[in-house]
Amino acid sequence: MAAILYGIKNCDTVKKARKFLDANQVDYSFHDFREDGLNPIQLSAWAAELGWESLLNKRSTTWRQLPDETKENINEMLALMVMEDQPTLIKRPVLELSDRVLVGFNEKTYTELLVD
Repeated sequence: MAAILYGIKNCDTVKKARKFLDANQVDYSFHDFREDGLNPIQLSAWAAELGWESLLNKRSTTWRQLPDETKENINEMLALMVMEDQPTLIKRPVLELSDRVLVGFNEKTYTELLVD
Protein backbone atom coordinates (compact mmCIF):
# COMPACT_ATOMS: atom_id res chain seq x y z
CA MET A 1 0.00 0.00 0.00
CA ALA A 2 1.63 3.22 -1.12
CA ALA A 3 0.56 6.17 0.97
CA ILE A 4 0.98 9.84 0.13
CA LEU A 5 2.07 12.23 2.85
CA TYR A 6 1.20 15.86 2.21
CA GLY A 7 2.76 18.77 4.03
CA ILE A 8 5.70 21.12 4.10
CA LYS A 9 9.14 19.65 4.54
CA ASN A 10 10.31 22.08 7.23
CA CYS A 11 7.22 21.50 9.45
CA ASP A 12 8.18 19.71 12.68
CA THR A 13 5.06 17.53 12.72
CA VAL A 14 5.64 16.50 9.11
CA LYS A 15 9.24 15.62 10.03
CA LYS A 16 7.96 13.39 12.89
CA ALA A 17 5.53 11.65 10.54
CA ARG A 18 8.22 11.10 7.89
CA LYS A 19 10.64 9.78 10.50
CA PHE A 20 7.98 7.35 11.75
CA LEU A 21 7.11 6.16 8.23
CA ASP A 22 10.80 5.70 7.35
CA ALA A 23 11.58 3.88 10.61
CA ASN A 24 8.66 1.50 10.03
CA GLN A 25 9.48 1.02 6.34
CA VAL A 26 6.08 2.25 5.19
CA ASP A 27 5.91 2.75 1.42
CA TYR A 28 4.94 6.38 0.84
CA SER A 29 5.65 9.38 -1.31
CA PHE A 30 5.93 12.95 -0.05
CA HIS A 31 4.05 15.86 -1.61
CA ASP A 32 5.21 19.31 -0.53
CA PHE A 33 2.42 21.90 -0.77
CA ARG A 34 4.90 24.70 -1.36
CA GLU A 35 6.89 22.97 -4.10
CA ASP A 36 4.29 20.68 -5.67
CA GLY A 37 1.16 22.78 -5.26
CA LEU A 38 -2.29 21.75 -4.16
CA ASN A 39 -5.10 20.25 -6.19
CA PRO A 40 -8.41 22.01 -5.33
CA ILE A 41 -10.41 18.89 -6.23
CA GLN A 42 -8.34 16.87 -3.79
CA LEU A 43 -8.78 19.53 -1.10
CA SER A 44 -12.56 19.38 -1.61
CA ALA A 45 -12.48 15.58 -1.35
CA TRP A 46 -10.57 15.77 1.95
CA ALA A 47 -13.06 18.33 3.23
CA ALA A 48 -15.96 16.07 2.21
CA GLU A 49 -14.40 13.12 4.05
CA LEU A 50 -13.05 14.88 7.14
CA GLY A 51 -14.96 18.14 7.37
CA TRP A 52 -13.27 21.42 6.44
CA GLU A 53 -12.96 22.36 10.12
CA SER A 54 -10.54 19.51 10.76
CA LEU A 55 -8.34 20.63 7.86
CA LEU A 56 -8.17 24.33 8.76
CA ASN A 57 -5.31 25.10 11.13
CA LYS A 58 -6.54 28.00 13.23
CA ARG A 59 -3.37 27.92 15.33
CA SER A 60 -1.11 28.72 12.38
CA THR A 61 0.72 31.98 11.82
CA THR A 62 -0.99 32.18 8.44
CA TRP A 63 -4.42 32.07 10.13
CA ARG A 64 -3.45 34.86 12.54
CA GLN A 65 -2.37 36.99 9.58
CA LEU A 66 -5.69 36.68 7.76
CA PRO A 67 -7.99 39.73 7.82
CA ASP A 68 -10.43 39.67 10.76
CA GLU A 69 -13.31 39.81 8.29
CA THR A 70 -12.18 36.52 6.75
CA LYS A 71 -11.76 34.84 10.14
CA GLU A 72 -15.13 36.08 11.42
CA ASN A 73 -17.01 34.93 8.30
CA ILE A 74 -15.25 31.61 7.75
CA ASN A 75 -17.42 28.88 6.24
CA GLU A 76 -16.68 25.86 4.07
CA MET A 77 -16.50 27.73 0.78
CA LEU A 78 -14.30 30.50 2.17
CA ALA A 79 -12.12 28.02 4.09
CA LEU A 80 -11.48 25.99 0.92
CA MET A 81 -10.63 29.16 -0.98
CA VAL A 82 -8.11 30.40 1.59
CA MET A 83 -6.56 26.93 2.05
CA GLU A 84 -6.18 26.60 -1.71
CA ASP A 85 -4.61 30.06 -1.86
CA GLN A 86 -2.42 29.50 1.21
CA PRO A 87 -1.78 25.78 1.78
CA THR A 88 0.05 26.54 5.04
CA LEU A 89 -3.46 26.91 6.51
CA ILE A 90 -3.96 23.16 6.13
CA LYS A 91 -3.32 21.17 9.29
CA ARG A 92 -0.30 18.97 8.67
CA PRO A 93 0.51 16.38 7.75
CA VAL A 94 -2.27 14.91 5.65
CA LEU A 95 -1.73 11.19 5.05
CA GLU A 96 -3.72 9.74 2.19
CA LEU A 97 -4.16 5.98 2.34
CA SER A 98 -6.08 3.76 -0.07
CA ASP A 99 -9.15 3.70 2.18
CA ARG A 100 -8.93 6.84 4.34
CA VAL A 101 -7.31 10.19 5.00
CA LEU A 102 -5.64 11.21 8.26
CA VAL A 103 -4.86 14.74 9.40
CA GLY A 104 -2.10 15.45 11.90
CA PHE A 105 0.39 12.97 13.27
CA ASN A 106 -0.56 10.57 16.03
CA GLU A 107 1.98 7.81 16.57
CA LYS A 108 -0.59 5.42 18.08
CA THR A 109 -2.96 5.82 15.11
CA TYR A 110 -0.13 5.50 12.57
CA THR A 111 1.10 2.34 14.34
CA GLU A 112 -2.38 0.76 14.40
CA LEU A 113 -2.99 1.45 10.72
CA LEU A 114 0.44 1.07 9.16
CA VAL A 115 2.64 -1.28 11.18
CA ASP A 116 2.19 -5.05 10.91
